[in-house]
Amino acid sequence: MTVQHAPQHAQVARRGAWEVIKDYMMTTDHKKIGILYILVSLVAFGLGGLLAVGLRLQLALPNQTLLVGTEYNQVLTVHAALMIFFFLIPIGLFGFGNFFLPLQLGVRDVALPRVNTFAVWLFVFSLVLVILGLWNGGAPSVGWTFYYPLSVDANQTGVSVLMVALILNGIGSLLGSANFAATIVNMRAPGMSLWKMPIFSWSIFATSILQLVSLGGLTAAALVTYLEIKLGLSMFNPGINGVPVLMQQFFWFYSHPAVYVMLLPYLGIGAEIASTMARKPLFGYRVMVYSLLGIVLVSLLVWAHHIFAIGLPEIWQIAFAVMTLIVAVPTGVKIFNLIGTLWGGRILMRTPTYWLVGFIFNFLIGGITGVSLGMVPFDYQVTMSYYVVAHFHNVMMFGTAFLAMGGLYYWWPKMSGRFLSEKLGLAHFWLFMVGSWLTFLPQYILGLLGMPRRYYTYPEGNFAWTELNFLSTLGALTLLAGGIVMVWNMLQSLRRPITAGPNPWGGFTLEWTAASPPAAYNFAHDFPTNFPTERPLYDWEKSGETLTPVDPRSIHLPVDSIWPFVTAVGLLLMGYGLSFGWFTNYTPDAGLRPFFEAGPGHVFASIVLYLSIPVFLWGLFKWAGTREYDVPVEHHHLTKYDNGFMGMSWFILSEVGLFAVLIAGYVYLRVIGAAEPPVTRPGLWLAALNTLILVSSSFVIHKAEQDLHHGRATWGRLGLFFTLILGAAFMIFQVYEFALFGTENDWKQNLWQACFFIIVGLHGLHILIGGTGVALPYYQALTGKMDKYNHGSIVPASLYWHLVDVVWLLIVAIFYAW
Repeated sequence: MTVQHAPQHAQVARRGAWEVIKDYMMTTDHKKIGILYILVSLVAFGLGGLLAVGLRLQLALPNQTLLVGTEYNQVLTVHAALMIFFFLIPIGLFGFGNFFLPLQLGVRDVALPRVNTFAVWLFVFSLVLVILGLWNGGAPSVGWTFYYPLSVDANQTGVSVLMVALILNGIGSLLGSANFAATIVNMRAPGMSLWKMPIFSWSIFATSILQLVSLGGLTAAALVTYLEIKLGLSMFNPGINGVPVLMQQFFWFYSHPAVYVMLLPYLGIGAEIASTMARKPLFGYRVMVYSLLGIVLVSLLVWAHHIFAIGLPEIWQIAFAVMTLIVAVPTGVKIFNLIGTLWGGRILMRTPTYWLVGFIFNFLIGGITGVSLGMVPFDYQVTMSYYVVAHFHNVMMFGTAFLAMGGLYYWWPKMSGRFLSEKLGLAHFWLFMVGSWLTFLPQYILGLLGMPRRYYTYPEGNFAWTELNFLSTLGALTLLAGGIVMVWNMLQSLRRPITAGPNPWGGFTLEWTAASPPAAYNFAHDFPTNFPTERPLYDWEKSGETLTPVDPRSIHLPVDSIWPFVTAVGLLLMGYGLSFGWFTNYTPDAGLRPFFEAGPGHVFASIVLYLSIPVFLWGLFKWAGTREYDVPVEHHHLTKYDNGFMGMSWFILSEVGLFAVLIAGYVYLRVIGAAEPPVTRPGLWLAALNTLILVSSSFVIHKAEQDLHHGRATWGRLGLFFTLILGAAFMIFQVYEFALFGTENDWKQNLWQACFFIIVGLHGLHILIGGTGVALPYYQALTGKMDKYNHGSIVPASLYWHLVDVVWLLIVAIFYAW
């Protein structure tokens, strides 16, 4: 074989801490962004693990007093939130995904590099917000599921922080998912069809689609919970005919698919490890892809199996039980694919292989216990017991997380240029393997013996409870020891010189042609344009094809920019203000009072909230006003659509999901007769006038888009200006309508009005977002940055504006005409 690999890097001088921090604040390099996701996720994993040890120490023996009452609930809530939203989801999808997706596709970066920078800092700042809450009002004590009405009766400051952090994290997650989908569809190496992508790239694609479709459920649950705390707006309050269980429907519509968001990237990682370490092609590649897509589809149809015991109609229970069994089929197919890949191979038994085999064994047990929970009568028996805790951790902790560790050991030489110690790696593996079973096998038995979850203590004398809990605590301490070994292994590795070659494991996908660690431009070569299978290096070696060297000086990359970071700082400040303050001194109980009569913390946070708006807009417009490239570069894309169009098209899928969840909830409340409109509801004439304004603005922005496309810059700028004028007129009439309707009725006493203000108010927020989006290309057009070589484009803003208009037509139908 004459495949020429990139040259190794020379050792570079060690940089100071501030230089490194500044680099990561400004970087658009997908690899550095991936490292940032991985590093912050591991920090969250460490914090969450320490909190879990605290929980187990409390439960080691009966009647302990280490963590009692609210303190126990706070630790439990933060542990779960950190592990799910700040470790398992981000490290696989956005950590490994950011680092390796462009490398596997043979491209130099993601479709929208600056959006990528913005998304990672939103993720980091959402974690910062959660940590700030620990010192400013306390942690939430309502569990990671924040069920209603507990969420509005408990520590409301802590709940507000969690809701805002989840929304900010969700925005970053959606932007990242849309970016990945656009990259896969629009930016693969020439000649690489979708059916020739590596399986890890397929797993990222499937997970991104699942995130975009389902995350609206969690956003809707968090948004309505937050609005009830701050304004008294609720769709769940039974005092005004709301339905508390509706909150659970919203929540689980995302949070069951979230299990697969946490699983699918790791199945891709497992497949990569299996194929490389067994020296074999993936067994059943196409079947595996279809299984990934099948999981995406079926996982959207099983959310109610989490709430069998709340009293669902029998036909619903049967339907969701059947779908729960069906989703096990493509998941089981994936496990057979992994086993089939290993079967008969010349297996290289290194640390990544141990993690893969451990995953297969552990996940098989977790999957079987999951099927048992899909059986409705059995679920009734164990639904609030430690059996559910054991099953969840069986799937996530010593299932999915095993492949997170496997991915670290497998790709660490590529990311760092160094190997992790095999001896310490095996110690880490066996401590986690033994610790996991020692922790959670007793919990299966405790659940069957009747021990309820979420209790901070238990009495003496119950059969085997004390002994099993003590064993479980020993297991948690064993896991802690394994975590310490992992950190020590990583630190020791980074102290050693770079010795790993480009392809230390003998892999077959394109990332193994880059240097270890890869250069900023990823590849100093071009690839052949024929991709016979998903293992191009093997195919090219057989056919004698070579890589064509490229002069790195001819490669142009996006320039680093501080402005996405500044924009994210603006949202961090806004999140702080929304968590601990408000625009006024208003509470649902006391109503509106003078601003400075509030406590100093509320006043300070409210001032920060007002200041955050100019910071956010300043960063955003400076971002739009700086060129993406130092020299004119035509963007590479496979379809006739540019990357901005493609990214916004995928992102719109998430907005449709958010409005669909909220509108479905309102329609349900209306159909059952709970949300009857008041006699004096907003007049249809004003809605008709606003509809005329908004629909006209869609035609205007479409004309502006065409004018700019055909070089009629003056007319294009004029069209954008008039779009902004029409949007402002719409908002003026909407504010007038809200003010008038708000004084005539009390939204805290009328469910229909609460739904109206939530959904129509959210649409008004989207008008402001869309208007800002239109103002950005208008500013770019005024400053000469609107051409095919630069970042400026009206297409994403135009698409978003059309979405806002279509949603308004639906709102008019269900609120004004119905």
